[in-house]
Amino acid sequence: MRDLLLGREPKDFDVATDASPEQVREVFRNCRLIGRRFRLAHVHFGQEIIEVATFRAGQDGEQSEEHQTDEGRLLRDNVYGNIEQDAMRRDFSVNALYYNIADFSIIDYAGGVEDLQQGVLRLLGDPETRYREDPVRMLRAMRFAAKLGFRLAPDTAAPIGTLGALLADVPPARLFEEVLKLFLGGIAVASFEKLRQYGLFAHLFAETDACLAQLDHEFPLTLVLNGLDNTDNRIREGKPVTPAFLFAVLLWEPVRQRAELLQAGGTAPHQAIQQASAEVLSRQLERVSLPRRFSTPMQEIWSLQPRFGHTRGKRPQRLLAHPRFRAAYDFMLLRAASGEADTELAAWWTALQDGNSEAPPPSKPESEGRRPRRGRRGRGRRRSAAPAVEG
Repeated sequence: MRDLLLGREPKDFDVATDASPEQVREVFRNCRLIGRRFRLAHVHFGQEIIEVATFRAGQDGEQSEEHQTDEGRLLRDNVYGNIEQDAMRRDFSVNALYYNIADFSIIDYAGGVEDLQQGVLRLLGDPETRYREDPVRMLRAMRFAAKLGFRLAPDTAAPIGTLGALLADVPPARLFEEVLKLFLGGIAVASFEKLRQYGLFAHLFAETDACLAQLDHEFPLTLVLNGLDNTDNRIREGKPVTPAFLFAVLLWEPVRQRAELLQAGGTAPHQAIQQASAEVLSRQLERVSLPRRFSTPMQEIWSLQPRFGHTRGKRPQRLLAHPRFRAAYDFMLLRAASGEADTELAAWWTALQDGNSEAPPPSKPESEGRRPRRGRRGRGRRRSAAPAVEG
Protein backbone atom coordinates (compact mmCIF):
# COMPACT_ATOMS: atom_id res chain seq x y z
CA MET A 1 0.00 0.00 0.00
CA ARG A 2 2.87 2.34 0.88
CA ASP A 3 4.51 2.03 -2.53
CA LEU A 4 1.22 2.46 -4.39
CA LEU A 5 0.53 5.73 -2.57
CA LEU A 6 4.04 6.90 -3.51
CA GLY A 7 3.42 6.07 -7.17
CA ARG A 8 5.80 3.10 -7.16
CA GLU A 9 5.22 -0.43 -8.34
CA PRO A 10 5.09 -2.79 -5.33
CA LYS A 11 7.41 -5.79 -5.44
CA ASP A 12 4.98 -7.90 -3.43
CA PHE A 13 1.88 -7.76 -1.26
CA ASP A 14 1.49 -8.79 2.37
CA VAL A 15 -1.81 -10.52 3.12
CA ALA A 16 -3.29 -10.29 6.62
CA THR A 17 -6.57 -11.67 7.94
CA ASP A 18 -8.55 -12.28 11.12
CA ALA A 19 -8.73 -15.97 10.24
CA SER A 20 -6.42 -18.29 12.14
CA PRO A 21 -3.82 -20.29 10.18
CA GLU A 22 -5.90 -23.42 10.69
CA GLN A 23 -8.94 -21.68 9.25
CA VAL A 24 -6.95 -20.55 6.23
CA ARG A 25 -5.86 -24.14 5.68
CA GLU A 26 -9.48 -25.26 5.79
CA VAL A 27 -10.31 -22.86 2.96
CA PHE A 28 -7.29 -23.60 0.79
CA ARG A 29 -6.31 -27.22 0.30
CA ASN A 30 -3.02 -26.08 -1.23
CA CYS A 31 -1.99 -24.49 2.07
CA ARG A 32 0.94 -25.34 4.32
CA LEU A 33 1.46 -23.95 7.83
CA ILE A 34 4.95 -22.87 8.86
CA GLY A 35 6.59 -21.28 11.90
CA ARG A 36 6.95 -22.17 15.55
CA ARG A 37 6.71 -19.00 17.63
CA PHE A 38 4.06 -17.59 15.33
CA ARG A 39 2.40 -19.66 12.63
CA LEU A 40 1.93 -18.45 9.06
CA ALA A 41 -0.07 -19.93 6.21
CA HIS A 42 1.63 -20.45 2.84
CA VAL A 43 -0.92 -20.83 0.07
CA HIS A 44 0.58 -22.35 -3.09
CA PHE A 45 -0.58 -21.38 -6.57
CA GLY A 46 1.70 -23.16 -9.00
CA GLN A 47 5.17 -21.68 -8.48
CA GLU A 48 3.76 -18.76 -6.48
CA ILE A 49 3.45 -18.74 -2.69
CA ILE A 50 1.08 -16.29 -1.00
CA GLU A 51 2.02 -15.77 2.64
CA VAL A 52 -1.02 -15.14 4.83
CA ALA A 53 -0.56 -13.83 8.37
CA THR A 54 -3.16 -13.65 11.10
CA PHE A 55 -3.57 -10.28 12.80
CA ARG A 56 -1.27 -10.05 15.80
CA ALA A 57 -1.15 -8.03 19.00
CA GLY A 58 1.77 -7.41 21.33
CA GLN A 59 1.24 -8.42 24.93
CA ASP A 60 0.12 -5.56 27.14
CA GLY A 61 1.41 -4.70 30.57
CA GLU A 62 4.77 -4.08 32.14
CA GLN A 63 7.79 -5.97 30.90
CA SER A 64 9.12 -8.23 33.63
CA GLU A 65 12.82 -8.83 34.22
CA GLU A 66 12.59 -12.29 32.73
CA HIS A 67 11.62 -10.67 29.41
CA GLN A 68 14.90 -8.76 29.15
CA THR A 69 18.40 -9.76 28.15
CA ASP A 70 21.39 -8.70 30.24
CA GLU A 71 22.01 -5.94 27.69
CA GLY A 72 18.50 -4.54 28.20
CA ARG A 73 16.94 -5.88 25.03
CA LEU A 74 13.23 -6.43 25.56
CA LEU A 75 11.69 -9.74 24.52
CA ARG A 76 8.00 -9.87 23.71
CA ASP A 77 5.79 -12.73 22.63
CA ASN A 78 3.07 -12.34 20.00
CA VAL A 79 -0.58 -13.30 20.28
CA TYR A 80 -3.47 -13.07 17.82
CA GLY A 81 -5.36 -9.80 17.74
CA ASN A 82 -7.55 -7.59 15.58
CA ILE A 83 -6.60 -5.35 12.67
CA GLU A 84 -6.07 -2.23 14.81
CA GLN A 85 -3.81 -4.12 17.21
CA ASP A 86 -1.94 -5.56 14.24
CA ALA A 87 -1.42 -2.08 12.81
CA MET A 88 -0.07 -0.63 16.04
CA ARG A 89 2.49 -3.38 16.51
CA ARG A 90 4.06 -2.61 13.11
CA ASP A 91 7.39 -0.83 13.13
CA PHE A 92 6.73 2.37 11.17
CA SER A 93 3.54 4.26 10.49
CA VAL A 94 4.04 4.05 6.72
CA ASN A 95 4.14 0.25 7.05
CA ALA A 96 0.86 0.13 8.99
CA LEU A 97 -1.44 0.85 6.05
CA TYR A 98 -4.04 -1.68 4.90
CA TYR A 99 -5.96 -1.97 1.67
CA ASN A 100 -9.42 -3.38 2.26
CA ILE A 101 -10.35 -5.50 -0.77
CA ALA A 102 -14.00 -5.55 0.36
CA ASP A 103 -14.57 -1.87 -0.45
CA PHE A 104 -11.15 -0.84 -1.92
CA SER A 105 -10.52 1.60 0.92
CA ILE A 106 -7.31 2.45 2.79
CA ILE A 107 -7.30 1.66 6.50
CA ASP A 108 -4.94 3.88 8.48
CA TYR A 109 -4.81 3.65 12.28
CA ALA A 110 -1.34 5.17 12.69
CA GLY A 111 -1.26 8.33 10.60
CA GLY A 112 0.78 6.65 7.91
CA VAL A 113 -0.85 8.51 5.02
CA GLU A 114 0.05 11.88 6.52
CA ASP A 115 3.62 10.74 7.16
CA LEU A 116 3.89 9.59 3.54
CA GLN A 117 2.72 12.99 2.37
CA GLN A 118 5.27 14.75 4.60
CA GLY A 119 8.13 12.38 3.82
CA VAL A 120 8.60 11.36 7.46
CA LEU A 121 9.60 7.95 8.81
CA ARG A 122 8.08 7.57 12.26
CA LEU A 123 8.41 4.60 14.59
CA LEU A 124 5.19 3.51 16.28
CA GLY A 125 5.15 3.42 20.06
CA ASP A 126 7.95 4.56 22.33
CA PRO A 127 11.10 4.53 20.14
CA GLU A 128 13.52 3.43 22.86
CA THR A 129 11.25 0.55 23.87
CA ARG A 130 10.78 -0.54 20.27
CA TYR A 131 14.52 -0.45 19.57
CA ARG A 132 15.21 -2.47 22.71
CA GLU A 133 12.63 -5.03 21.62
CA ASP A 134 14.58 -5.50 18.41
CA PRO A 135 17.73 -3.45 17.73
CA VAL A 136 17.54 -4.38 14.03
CA ARG A 137 14.73 -1.82 13.82
CA MET A 138 17.47 0.83 13.81
CA LEU A 139 18.89 -0.69 10.64
CA ARG A 140 15.40 -0.95 9.14
CA ALA A 141 14.96 2.75 9.87
CA MET A 142 18.12 3.48 7.88
CA ARG A 143 17.01 1.26 5.02
CA PHE A 144 13.50 2.66 4.70
CA ALA A 145 14.73 6.25 5.05
CA ALA A 146 17.24 5.60 2.26
CA LYS A 147 14.76 3.73 0.09
CA LEU A 148 11.94 6.25 0.41
CA GLY A 149 14.10 9.36 0.62
CA PHE A 150 12.42 10.23 3.92
CA ARG A 151 13.76 11.98 7.01
CA LEU A 152 13.49 10.40 10.45
CA ALA A 153 11.02 11.91 12.86
CA PRO A 154 12.93 13.58 15.74
CA ASP A 155 11.73 11.12 18.39
CA THR A 156 12.51 8.19 16.07
CA ALA A 157 16.07 9.41 15.53
CA ALA A 158 16.88 10.54 19.08
CA PRO A 159 17.67 7.19 20.80
CA ILE A 160 19.74 5.70 17.95
CA GLY A 161 23.01 7.30 19.01
CA THR A 162 22.90 5.71 22.46
CA LEU A 163 21.27 2.39 21.56
CA GLY A 164 23.42 1.42 18.58
CA ALA A 165 25.56 -0.77 20.83
CA LEU A 166 22.57 -3.12 21.22
CA LEU A 167 23.37 -4.43 17.73
CA ALA A 168 26.17 -6.40 19.38
CA ASP A 169 23.42 -8.59 20.86
CA VAL A 170 22.09 -9.50 17.41
CA PRO A 171 23.36 -12.76 15.88
CA PRO A 172 26.03 -12.09 13.19
CA ALA A 173 24.09 -14.23 10.71
CA ARG A 174 21.03 -11.98 11.04
CA LEU A 175 23.17 -8.87 10.61
CA PHE A 176 24.58 -10.37 7.42
CA GLU A 177 21.06 -10.59 6.00
CA GLU A 178 20.38 -7.01 7.04
CA VAL A 179 23.62 -5.82 5.41
CA LEU A 180 22.55 -7.44 2.14
CA LYS A 181 19.20 -5.62 2.34
CA LEU A 182 20.98 -2.34 2.97
CA PHE A 183 23.63 -2.63 0.28
CA LEU A 184 22.24 -4.97 -2.38
CA GLY A 185 18.83 -3.37 -2.79
CA GLY A 186 19.76 -0.55 -5.14
CA ILE A 187 20.17 2.01 -2.32
CA ALA A 188 23.70 1.21 -1.19
CA VAL A 189 25.12 4.74 -1.30
CA ALA A 190 22.11 6.26 0.48
CA SER A 191 22.16 3.47 3.08
CA PHE A 192 25.88 3.96 3.71
CA GLU A 193 25.41 7.69 4.23
CA LYS A 194 22.47 7.14 6.61
CA LEU A 195 24.39 4.54 8.61
CA ARG A 196 27.35 6.87 9.03
CA GLN A 197 25.13 9.84 9.81
CA TYR A 198 23.56 8.03 12.77
CA GLY A 199 26.70 6.20 13.90
CA LEU A 200 25.49 2.70 13.05
CA PHE A 201 28.08 1.85 10.42
CA ALA A 202 30.66 1.53 13.20
CA HIS A 203 28.58 -1.24 14.80
CA LEU A 204 28.62 -3.23 11.54
CA PHE A 205 32.10 -2.51 10.16
CA ALA A 206 34.08 -1.19 13.10
CA GLU A 207 37.55 -1.28 11.54
CA THR A 208 36.42 0.29 8.28
CA ASP A 209 34.66 3.07 10.16
CA ALA A 210 37.79 3.72 12.22
CA CYS A 211 39.86 3.98 9.04
CA LEU A 212 37.40 6.37 7.42
CA ALA A 213 37.29 8.51 10.55
CA GLN A 214 41.08 9.06 10.41
CA LEU A 215 41.56 9.71 6.70
CA ASP A 216 44.78 11.36 5.61
CA HIS A 217 43.82 10.79 1.96
CA GLU A 218 40.43 10.75 0.28
CA PHE A 219 40.75 7.57 -1.75
CA PRO A 220 39.44 5.09 0.91
CA LEU A 221 36.09 6.88 1.17
CA THR A 222 36.04 7.43 -2.59
CA LEU A 223 36.65 3.73 -3.18
CA VAL A 224 33.75 2.74 -0.92
CA LEU A 225 31.41 5.27 -2.54
CA ASN A 226 32.47 4.27 -6.04
CA GLY A 227 31.98 0.60 -5.26
CA LEU A 228 28.55 1.13 -3.73
CA ASP A 229 27.50 3.47 -6.54
CA ASN A 230 28.42 0.91 -9.18
CA THR A 231 26.60 -1.77 -7.23
CA ASP A 232 23.47 0.39 -7.32
CA ASN A 233 23.91 0.94 -11.06
CA ARG A 234 24.29 -2.77 -11.77
CA ILE A 235 21.17 -3.59 -9.79
CA ARG A 236 19.19 -0.97 -11.69
CA GLU A 237 20.47 -2.48 -14.94
CA GLY A 238 19.53 -6.01 -13.86
CA LYS A 239 23.16 -7.18 -13.74
CA PRO A 240 24.47 -9.66 -11.16
CA VAL A 241 26.16 -8.59 -7.96
CA THR A 242 27.79 -10.63 -5.21
CA PRO A 243 28.36 -10.16 -1.47
CA ALA A 244 31.99 -11.21 -2.07
CA PHE A 245 32.73 -8.03 -4.03
CA LEU A 246 30.62 -5.89 -1.70
CA PHE A 247 32.52 -7.02 1.38
CA ALA A 248 35.83 -6.75 -0.51
CA VAL A 249 35.02 -3.06 -1.02
CA LEU A 250 33.82 -2.43 2.54
CA LEU A 251 36.76 -4.15 4.26
CA TRP A 252 39.60 -3.27 1.90
CA GLU A 253 40.93 -0.22 3.74
CA PRO A 254 41.63 -1.98 7.08
CA VAL A 255 43.18 -4.87 5.11
CA ARG A 256 45.32 -2.48 3.06
CA GLN A 257 46.53 -0.57 6.12
CA ARG A 258 47.38 -3.74 8.02
CA ALA A 259 49.20 -5.17 4.99
CA GLU A 260 51.27 -1.98 4.73
CA LEU A 261 52.35 -2.35 8.35
CA LEU A 262 53.32 -5.96 7.77
CA GLN A 263 55.29 -5.01 4.65
CA ALA A 264 57.08 -2.30 6.61
CA GLY A 265 58.16 -5.05 9.00
CA GLY A 266 59.64 -7.11 6.17
CA THR A 267 56.73 -9.35 5.14
CA ALA A 268 56.42 -9.94 1.39
CA PRO A 269 53.41 -8.16 -0.19
CA HIS A 270 51.53 -11.33 -1.14
CA GLN A 271 51.98 -12.82 2.34
CA ALA A 272 51.12 -9.48 3.94
CA ILE A 273 47.81 -9.31 2.09
CA GLN A 274 46.94 -12.88 3.07
CA GLN A 275 47.79 -12.35 6.73
CA ALA A 276 46.02 -8.99 6.89
CA SER A 277 42.87 -10.35 5.25
CA ALA A 278 42.76 -13.31 7.64
CA GLU A 279 43.10 -11.02 10.67
CA VAL A 280 40.52 -8.48 9.53
CA LEU A 281 38.03 -11.14 8.46
CA SER A 282 38.36 -12.99 11.76
CA ARG A 283 37.44 -9.87 13.71
CA GLN A 284 34.70 -8.90 11.28
CA LEU A 285 32.94 -12.25 11.60
CA GLU A 286 32.35 -11.50 15.28
CA ARG A 287 30.03 -8.67 14.19
CA VAL A 288 28.63 -9.59 10.78
CA SER A 289 28.96 -13.10 9.44
CA LEU A 290 30.05 -13.85 5.88
CA PRO A 291 29.51 -17.39 4.57
CA ARG A 292 32.61 -19.14 3.27
CA ARG A 293 31.20 -19.21 -0.26
CA PHE A 294 31.64 -15.42 -0.22
CA SER A 295 34.62 -14.95 2.10
CA THR A 296 36.88 -17.22 0.04
CA PRO A 297 36.47 -15.34 -3.28
CA MET A 298 36.69 -12.04 -1.38
CA GLN A 299 40.09 -13.00 -0.02
CA GLU A 300 41.19 -14.16 -3.45
CA ILE A 301 40.25 -10.76 -4.90
CA TRP A 302 42.51 -9.13 -2.32
CA SER A 303 45.38 -11.60 -2.64
CA LEU A 304 45.61 -11.07 -6.40
CA GLN A 305 46.10 -7.30 -6.14
CA PRO A 306 49.93 -7.38 -5.75
CA ARG A 307 50.20 -9.58 -8.84
CA PHE A 308 48.92 -6.76 -11.06
CA GLY A 309 52.28 -5.09 -10.53
CA HIS A 310 53.99 -7.88 -12.50
CA THR A 311 53.79 -6.81 -16.13
CA ARG A 312 56.72 -8.65 -17.68
CA GLY A 313 57.45 -12.20 -18.70
CA LYS A 314 54.80 -14.90 -18.37
CA ARG A 315 53.28 -13.61 -15.16
CA PRO A 316 50.57 -11.50 -16.82
CA GLN A 317 49.28 -14.46 -18.85
CA ARG A 318 49.23 -16.66 -15.78
CA LEU A 319 47.20 -14.03 -13.95
CA LEU A 320 44.80 -13.73 -16.88
CA ALA A 321 44.15 -17.48 -16.61
CA HIS A 322 43.30 -17.30 -12.91
CA PRO A 323 39.62 -18.17 -12.29
CA ARG A 324 39.20 -15.10 -10.09
CA PHE A 325 40.98 -12.74 -12.49
CA ARG A 326 37.91 -10.82 -13.67
CA ALA A 327 36.71 -9.92 -10.18
CA ALA A 328 40.24 -9.01 -9.08
CA TYR A 329 40.73 -6.92 -12.24
CA ASP A 330 37.47 -5.06 -11.62
CA PHE A 331 38.60 -4.39 -8.07
CA MET A 332 41.95 -3.08 -9.31
CA LEU A 333 40.10 -0.74 -11.71
CA LEU A 334 38.03 0.48 -8.77
CA ARG A 335 41.21 1.21 -6.83
CA ALA A 336 42.67 3.10 -9.78
CA ALA A 337 39.51 5.14 -10.36
CA SER A 338 39.51 6.06 -6.68
CA GLY A 339 43.09 7.32 -6.74
CA GLU A 340 44.76 4.49 -4.85
CA ALA A 341 46.27 2.37 -7.65
CA ASP A 342 48.27 3.44 -10.71
CA THR A 343 45.93 4.47 -13.54
CA GLU A 344 48.62 3.75 -16.16
CA LEU A 345 48.89 0.22 -14.82
CA ALA A 346 45.12 -0.19 -14.93
CA ALA A 347 45.04 1.00 -18.55
CA TRP A 348 47.74 -1.51 -19.48
CA TRP A 349 45.80 -4.41 -17.98
CA THR A 350 42.67 -3.24 -19.75
CA ALA A 351 44.51 -3.25 -23.09
CA LEU A 352 45.98 -6.68 -22.37
CA GLN A 353 42.61 -8.12 -21.43
CA ASP A 354 41.09 -6.68 -24.61
CA GLY A 355 43.60 -8.64 -26.66
CA ASN A 356 46.32 -6.03 -27.17
CA SER A 357 49.22 -8.21 -26.11
CA GLU A 358 51.66 -5.87 -27.88
CA ALA A 359 50.93 -2.97 -25.53
CA PRO A 360 54.18 -1.87 -23.83
CA PRO A 361 54.28 -2.30 -20.04
CA PRO A 362 53.84 0.86 -17.95
CA SER A 363 56.97 2.95 -17.65
CA LYS A 364 56.86 2.65 -13.86
CA PRO A 365 54.84 -0.45 -12.98
CA GLU A 366 53.99 -1.14 -9.38
CA SER A 367 56.46 -3.57 -7.89
CA GLU A 368 55.74 -5.95 -5.06
CA GLY A 369 57.43 -3.73 -2.52
CA ARG A 370 56.02 -0.42 -3.65
CA ARG A 371 53.28 1.32 -1.72
CA PRO A 372 50.07 2.08 -3.65
CA ARG A 373 50.17 5.27 -5.66
CA ARG A 374 48.01 7.99 -4.19
CA GLY A 375 47.10 10.28 -7.02
CA ARG A 376 44.64 13.11 -7.31
CA ARG A 377 42.00 11.13 -9.14
CA GLY A 378 40.44 10.09 -5.83
CA ARG A 379 39.19 13.56 -5.00
CA GLY A 380 35.86 13.25 -6.77
CA ARG A 381 32.92 11.25 -5.47
CA ARG A 382 31.11 8.46 -7.25
CA ARG A 383 33.28 8.29 -10.31
CA SER A 384 32.60 5.54 -12.80
CA ALA A 385 34.60 2.56 -11.66
CA ALA A 386 34.67 -1.19 -11.66
CA PRO A 387 31.31 -2.91 -11.31
CA ALA A 388 30.49 -5.28 -8.50
CA VAL A 389 30.52 -8.28 -10.77
CA GLU A 390 29.67 -11.86 -10.03
CA GLY A 391 33.22 -13.09 -9.49
